[in-house]
Amino acid sequence: MRRACLVVLLLASGTVPLGAQEFHPPPVQHSSDRGTRLGLFGFGVRGGVDVSGSKQMVFGVTLDAGHLFGSRFRLRPSGEIGVFNGVNSYIGSFEGLYRFTSDDQTATPYAGGGFSIVGHDSCGADPDCPAVWANLVVGLELHYRSTFNWLLEYHAMDHFDHNRFYVGLTTRRGN
Repeated sequence: MRRACLVVLLLASGTVPLGAQEFHPPPVQHSSDRGTRLGLFGFGVRGGVDVSGSKQMVFGVTLDAGHLFGSRFRLRPSGEIGVFNGVNSYIGSFEGLYRFTSDDQTATPYAGGGFSIVGHDSCGADPDCPAVWANLVVGLELHYRSTFNWLLEYHAMDHFDHNRFYVGLTTRRGN
């Protein structure tokens, strides 16, 4: 029993170095900008207004789901809800965005397109619901902190029948 107490005291006092204290993690390896890489690399939240028709307030979330052919062509699924001024609307989108500069720049403009599946309250009673819309996206990310960017974005949806402007905050892609 005395030996066990002595070992515990020596370990607790720090006079005997432990192997775990000398561990140094390996350096972060930066992946290549080439090829396809899929996964969850970031997310964002945004809010804005649909300036066509009912002038709804829109709120949504986005995910950075990876890139194809290189780190500048990003895949981005998103979901949003439109509220106030009429029937609530629900949209699920999948878009491909081309970023014109790399992530380490102060401002990163991008453009792209995709499609949305759109519904609204009482969708079951509407024969045209849900609908599939084509999207056009133009935006700008402004560096805010090491892990966050401000997001300014314009969406033209359903042959420019719905025009939405967003402001949001998104995470920056890590290593």
